[in-house]
Amino acid sequence: MSDSHRNVIFEENAEVLAHIHHKGDQCVMRLHAPKIAKDAKPGQFVHVRVSEAKPLRRPISIMLTDPKKGTVDLLYKMIGEGTHQLGERKAGEKLPILGPIGKPFDLSDTSKRYICIGGGVGIPPMVFAADDLIARGGKPVVFAGSEVAFPFALKPSTFMLPGVTGNTTFTITSLEERGIPCRLASNASLYGCYEGHVPDLARDYLLALSSEERAECILLSCGPHPMLHAVARLGRKLNIPTQLSLEEHMACAVGGCAGCVIKTLEDGEEKYRRVCVDGPVFDADILPEFA
Repeated sequence: MSDSHRNVIFEENAEVLAHIHHKGDQCVMRLHAPKIAKDAKPGQFVHVRVSEAKPLRRPISIMLTDPKKGTVDLLYKMIGEGTHQLGERKAGEKLPILGPIGKPFDLSDTSKRYICIGGGVGIPPMVFAADDLIARGGKPVVFAGSEVAFPFALKPSTFMLPGVTGNTTFTITSLEERGIPCRLASNASLYGCYEGHVPDLARDYLLALSSEERAECILLSCGPHPMLHAVARLGRKLNIPTQLSLEEHMACAVGGCAGCVIKTLEDGEEKYRRVCVDGPVFDADILPEFA
Protein backbone atom coordinates (compact mmCIF):
# COMPACT_ATOMS: atom_id res chain seq x y z
CA MET A 1 0.00 0.00 0.00
CA SER A 2 1.53 3.29 -1.08
CA ASP A 3 2.13 6.15 1.33
CA SER A 4 1.70 8.66 -1.50
CA HIS A 5 -1.62 9.87 -0.07
CA ARG A 6 0.00 11.16 3.10
CA ASN A 7 0.27 14.88 3.47
CA VAL A 8 1.14 17.38 6.16
CA ILE A 9 -1.13 17.24 9.20
CA PHE A 10 -1.83 20.69 10.56
CA GLU A 11 -2.69 21.68 14.10
CA GLU A 12 -5.07 24.61 14.19
CA ASN A 13 -6.84 26.41 17.00
CA ALA A 14 -10.09 26.52 15.05
CA GLU A 15 -12.84 29.00 15.82
CA VAL A 16 -16.38 27.68 16.08
CA LEU A 17 -18.38 29.74 13.60
CA ALA A 18 -21.70 27.92 13.96
CA HIS A 19 -23.01 24.95 15.92
CA ILE A 20 -26.49 23.64 15.16
CA HIS A 21 -28.20 20.88 17.15
CA HIS A 22 -30.65 18.56 15.38
CA LYS A 23 -32.98 15.79 16.47
CA GLY A 24 -31.41 12.53 17.56
CA ASP A 25 -28.44 14.24 19.29
CA GLN A 26 -26.95 15.13 15.90
CA CYS A 27 -24.86 18.27 15.55
CA VAL A 28 -23.43 20.20 12.62
CA MET A 29 -20.43 22.37 13.43
CA ARG A 30 -18.67 24.87 11.17
CA LEU A 31 -15.06 25.70 12.05
CA HIS A 32 -12.63 28.26 10.72
CA ALA A 33 -9.55 26.16 9.98
CA PRO A 34 -8.03 27.53 6.75
CA LYS A 35 -5.02 25.20 6.51
CA ILE A 36 -7.15 22.08 6.89
CA ALA A 37 -9.85 23.47 4.58
CA LYS A 38 -7.25 24.02 1.86
CA ASP A 39 -5.77 20.50 1.97
CA ALA A 40 -8.65 18.22 3.00
CA LYS A 41 -9.91 15.54 0.61
CA PRO A 42 -13.09 13.43 0.77
CA GLY A 43 -12.72 10.54 3.19
CA GLN A 44 -10.28 12.30 5.49
CA PHE A 45 -11.06 13.36 9.05
CA VAL A 46 -10.01 15.71 11.82
CA HIS A 47 -9.04 14.88 15.40
CA VAL A 48 -10.82 17.28 17.75
CA ARG A 49 -10.03 18.11 21.35
CA VAL A 50 -13.57 18.40 22.69
CA SER A 51 -12.76 20.33 25.88
CA GLU A 52 -9.96 21.16 28.28
CA ALA A 53 -11.27 18.46 30.61
CA LYS A 54 -10.84 15.76 27.93
CA PRO A 55 -7.24 15.62 26.67
CA LEU A 56 -7.97 12.70 24.35
CA ARG A 57 -9.31 13.89 21.01
CA ARG A 58 -12.24 12.54 18.99
CA PRO A 59 -12.00 11.63 15.28
CA ILE A 60 -14.75 13.22 13.17
CA SER A 61 -15.21 12.89 9.42
CA ILE A 62 -15.12 16.02 7.31
CA MET A 63 -18.45 16.76 5.62
CA LEU A 64 -17.57 19.82 3.51
CA THR A 65 -14.87 22.42 3.14
CA ASP A 66 -14.74 25.89 1.64
CA PRO A 67 -11.06 26.59 0.93
CA LYS A 68 -11.79 30.21 -0.05
CA LYS A 69 -13.51 30.96 3.26
CA GLY A 70 -11.27 28.60 5.22
CA THR A 71 -14.18 26.66 6.72
CA VAL A 72 -14.63 23.00 7.63
CA ASP A 73 -18.07 21.48 8.30
CA LEU A 74 -18.48 18.49 10.61
CA LEU A 75 -21.48 16.33 11.42
CA TYR A 76 -21.31 14.20 14.56
CA LYS A 77 -23.61 12.51 17.02
CA MET A 78 -23.47 13.01 20.77
CA ILE A 79 -23.00 9.50 22.12
CA GLY A 80 -20.44 9.43 24.93
CA GLU A 81 -19.15 11.94 27.44
CA GLY A 82 -16.61 13.39 25.00
CA THR A 83 -19.03 14.16 22.19
CA HIS A 84 -21.54 15.52 24.71
CA GLN A 85 -18.86 17.95 25.87
CA LEU A 86 -18.21 18.83 22.23
CA GLY A 87 -21.92 19.52 21.91
CA GLU A 88 -21.58 22.26 24.55
CA ARG A 89 -19.11 24.30 22.48
CA LYS A 90 -20.50 27.64 21.30
CA ALA A 91 -19.82 30.01 18.42
CA GLY A 92 -16.74 32.11 19.13
CA GLU A 93 -14.97 29.43 21.15
CA LYS A 94 -11.74 27.82 19.98
CA LEU A 95 -11.14 24.11 19.43
CA PRO A 96 -7.67 22.60 18.90
CA ILE A 97 -7.87 20.21 15.94
CA LEU A 98 -5.47 18.10 13.90
CA GLY A 99 -6.02 17.39 10.23
CA PRO A 100 -6.58 16.48 7.55
CA ILE A 101 -5.77 12.88 8.47
CA GLY A 102 -5.93 9.64 6.54
CA LYS A 103 -6.18 8.11 3.11
CA PRO A 104 -9.03 9.67 1.10
CA PHE A 105 -11.31 8.09 -1.49
CA ASP A 106 -9.84 7.58 -4.94
CA LEU A 107 -12.02 9.85 -7.08
CA SER A 108 -9.51 10.28 -9.88
CA ASP A 109 -11.58 8.85 -12.75
CA THR A 110 -14.42 11.29 -13.31
CA SER A 111 -15.70 9.21 -16.24
CA LYS A 112 -16.99 6.70 -13.67
CA ARG A 113 -20.36 6.81 -11.94
CA TYR A 114 -19.64 7.00 -8.21
CA ILE A 115 -22.40 5.56 -6.03
CA CYS A 116 -22.02 7.10 -2.57
CA ILE A 117 -23.73 5.09 0.19
CA GLY A 118 -23.70 6.58 3.69
CA GLY A 119 -25.38 5.67 6.95
CA GLY A 120 -25.79 7.90 10.01
CA VAL A 121 -22.57 9.75 10.83
CA GLY A 122 -21.13 7.99 7.77
CA ILE A 123 -23.10 10.36 5.54
CA PRO A 124 -20.60 13.29 5.75
CA PRO A 125 -17.81 11.68 3.67
CA MET A 126 -20.40 10.86 1.00
CA VAL A 127 -21.53 14.49 0.86
CA PHE A 128 -17.89 15.62 0.60
CA ALA A 129 -17.11 13.07 -2.14
CA ALA A 130 -20.18 14.01 -4.18
CA ASP A 131 -19.44 17.71 -3.85
CA ASP A 132 -15.85 17.19 -5.00
CA LEU A 133 -16.92 15.06 -7.95
CA ILE A 134 -19.65 17.35 -9.25
CA ALA A 135 -17.23 20.28 -9.12
CA ARG A 136 -14.85 18.34 -11.40
CA GLY A 137 -17.51 17.21 -13.87
CA GLY A 138 -18.10 13.82 -12.23
CA LYS A 139 -21.32 11.81 -11.97
CA PRO A 140 -22.04 11.08 -8.30
CA VAL A 141 -25.26 9.60 -6.93
CA VAL A 142 -25.86 9.67 -3.18
CA PHE A 143 -27.91 7.24 -1.09
CA ALA A 144 -28.15 8.15 2.60
CA GLY A 145 -29.71 6.19 5.44
CA SER A 146 -30.70 7.22 8.96
CA GLU A 147 -32.80 5.79 11.77
CA VAL A 148 -33.52 9.28 13.13
CA ALA A 149 -34.56 12.48 11.38
CA PHE A 150 -31.95 13.61 8.87
CA PRO A 151 -29.96 16.66 10.06
CA PHE A 152 -30.44 18.42 6.71
CA ALA A 153 -33.11 20.39 4.93
CA LEU A 154 -35.02 17.96 2.69
CA LYS A 155 -37.23 18.36 -0.37
CA PRO A 156 -38.75 16.24 -3.15
CA SER A 157 -36.16 15.55 -5.84
CA THR A 158 -36.52 16.49 -9.47
CA PHE A 159 -33.98 13.85 -10.56
CA MET A 160 -35.40 10.58 -11.80
CA LEU A 161 -33.43 7.50 -10.73
CA PRO A 162 -34.06 4.07 -12.29
CA GLY A 163 -35.27 1.45 -9.84
CA VAL A 164 -36.31 4.07 -7.29
CA THR A 165 -40.09 4.13 -7.08
CA GLY A 166 -43.06 4.77 -4.83
CA ASN A 167 -42.68 7.15 -1.91
CA THR A 168 -38.90 7.37 -2.23
CA THR A 169 -38.91 10.98 -3.34
CA PHE A 170 -37.01 13.07 -0.81
CA THR A 171 -33.46 14.32 -1.18
CA ILE A 172 -31.00 16.53 0.69
CA THR A 173 -31.76 20.05 -0.49
CA SER A 174 -28.14 21.20 -0.66
CA LEU A 175 -27.22 18.25 -2.90
CA GLU A 176 -30.20 18.86 -5.17
CA GLU A 177 -29.17 22.49 -5.55
CA ARG A 178 -25.67 21.41 -6.62
CA GLY A 179 -27.08 19.04 -9.23
CA ILE A 180 -26.36 15.82 -7.31
CA PRO A 181 -29.04 13.08 -7.45
CA CYS A 182 -29.81 11.67 -4.00
CA ARG A 183 -32.39 9.50 -2.26
CA LEU A 184 -32.92 8.63 1.39
CA ALA A 185 -33.67 5.43 3.29
CA SER A 186 -34.86 4.74 6.83
CA ASN A 187 -36.51 2.07 8.96
CA ALA A 188 -38.17 4.81 11.00
CA SER A 189 -41.05 5.42 8.55
CA LEU A 190 -39.75 8.86 7.62
CA TYR A 191 -41.87 10.52 4.94
CA GLY A 192 -40.39 10.51 1.45
CA CYS A 193 -37.82 7.86 2.35
CA TYR A 194 -37.29 4.27 1.23
CA GLU A 195 -38.60 1.92 3.92
CA GLY A 196 -35.58 -0.26 4.64
CA HIS A 197 -31.79 -0.27 4.69
CA VAL A 198 -29.83 2.08 2.45
CA PRO A 199 -27.75 -0.68 0.73
CA ASP A 200 -31.05 -2.20 -0.45
CA LEU A 201 -32.07 1.14 -1.96
CA ALA A 202 -28.73 1.35 -3.76
CA ARG A 203 -29.18 -2.25 -4.94
CA ASP A 204 -32.55 -1.45 -6.51
CA TYR A 205 -30.97 1.42 -8.40
CA LEU A 206 -27.96 -0.60 -9.58
CA LEU A 207 -30.08 -3.54 -10.75
CA ALA A 208 -32.18 -1.16 -12.85
CA LEU A 209 -29.09 0.01 -14.75
CA SER A 210 -27.93 -1.71 -17.90
CA SER A 211 -24.88 -3.98 -17.65
CA GLU A 212 -22.89 -1.32 -19.51
CA GLU A 213 -23.95 1.35 -17.00
CA ARG A 214 -23.10 -0.87 -14.02
CA ALA A 215 -19.64 -1.47 -15.51
CA GLU A 216 -19.03 2.27 -15.13
CA CYS A 217 -19.89 2.29 -11.42
CA ILE A 218 -17.71 2.51 -8.32
CA LEU A 219 -19.20 2.11 -4.83
CA LEU A 220 -18.12 4.38 -1.97
CA SER A 221 -19.43 3.80 1.52
CA CYS A 222 -19.09 4.90 5.13
CA GLY A 223 -21.24 3.93 8.09
CA PRO A 224 -21.83 1.20 10.67
CA HIS A 225 -20.06 -2.11 10.08
CA PRO A 226 -23.24 -4.09 9.29
CA MET A 227 -24.00 -1.57 6.55
CA LEU A 228 -20.44 -1.79 5.19
CA HIS A 229 -20.72 -5.59 5.08
CA ALA A 230 -23.92 -5.23 3.03
CA VAL A 231 -22.28 -2.77 0.63
CA ALA A 232 -19.25 -5.05 0.23
CA ARG A 233 -21.57 -7.98 -0.58
CA LEU A 234 -23.42 -5.83 -3.10
CA GLY A 235 -20.17 -4.85 -4.79
CA ARG A 236 -19.03 -8.49 -5.01
CA LYS A 237 -22.39 -9.70 -6.34
CA LEU A 238 -22.49 -7.07 -9.09
CA ASN A 239 -18.73 -7.05 -9.71
CA ILE A 240 -18.41 -3.35 -8.87
CA PRO A 241 -15.20 -1.94 -7.31
CA THR A 242 -15.91 -0.86 -3.75
CA GLN A 243 -14.13 1.53 -1.41
CA LEU A 244 -15.04 1.45 2.29
CA SER A 245 -14.30 4.11 4.89
CA LEU A 246 -13.98 2.36 8.26
CA GLU A 247 -15.05 3.72 11.61
CA GLU A 248 -12.79 2.67 14.49
CA HIS A 249 -11.97 3.89 17.98
CA MET A 250 -8.72 5.85 17.86
CA ALA A 251 -6.31 7.15 20.47
CA CYS A 252 -3.57 9.12 18.72
CA ALA A 253 -5.12 9.05 15.18
CA VAL A 254 -1.71 9.77 13.61
CA GLY A 255 -0.34 6.22 13.41
CA GLY A 256 1.79 6.22 16.56
CA CYS A 257 -0.16 3.99 18.91
CA ALA A 258 -1.33 1.31 16.44
CA GLY A 259 -4.54 1.01 18.45
CA CYS A 260 -6.82 0.94 15.40
CA VAL A 261 -5.28 -1.84 13.29
CA ILE A 262 -7.25 -4.01 10.89
CA LYS A 263 -6.12 -7.13 9.06
CA THR A 264 -5.72 -6.93 5.29
CA LEU A 265 -4.89 -9.49 2.64
CA GLU A 266 -2.66 -7.97 -0.05
CA ASP A 267 -1.18 -10.10 -2.83
CA GLY A 268 -1.84 -13.20 -0.73
CA GLU A 269 -0.01 -11.80 2.31
CA GLU A 270 -1.68 -10.95 5.62
CA LYS A 271 -0.85 -7.50 6.92
CA TYR A 272 -2.09 -5.25 9.68
CA ARG A 273 -2.91 -1.70 8.67
CA ARG A 274 -3.73 1.32 10.84
CA VAL A 275 -7.18 2.65 10.08
CA CYS A 276 -6.19 6.22 10.96
CA VAL A 277 -3.33 6.74 8.49
CA ASP A 278 -3.32 3.67 6.20
CA GLY A 279 -7.07 4.24 5.93
CA PRO A 280 -9.73 5.09 6.83
CA VAL A 281 -10.52 4.27 3.17
CA PHE A 282 -9.67 0.75 1.96
CA ASP A 283 -10.55 -1.25 -1.13
CA ALA A 284 -13.10 -3.81 0.05
CA ASP A 285 -11.33 -6.65 -1.75
CA ILE A 286 -8.29 -6.47 0.59
CA LEU A 287 -10.38 -6.67 3.77
CA PRO A 288 -10.96 -10.29 4.88
CA GLU A 289 -13.52 -9.11 7.45
CA PHE A 290 -15.73 -7.90 4.61
CA ALA A 291 -15.10 -10.82 2.25
